[in-house]
Amino acid sequence: MRITELSQTVEMMTSSDYKERFKAEYYQVQIRLEKLRVMLEKWDKNKLDFTPTCPKSTYTWQIKVMEDYLQILKARANMEGVGL
Repeated sequence: MRITELSQTVEMMTSSDYKERFKAEYYQVQIRLEKLRVMLEKWDKNKLDFTPTCPKSTYTWQIKVMEDYLQILKARANMEGVGL
């Protein structure tokens, strides 16, 4: 099953198994990153249905940090034997 919505991670996040919680964290960041990318694409096309309060550079910075964080989580998953 492909995880594409935050609601799909609820059981994993509340699991007593740290590997399941780890996966939930990874998927949540991945989902949020994709939604932020979509928002910026809409912004570039003047198709947002709201006015952002932060400058675009702040969102771009956030994307970079989220990408870095996902890479760290992938590395940890590999080291800790967590299948993503």
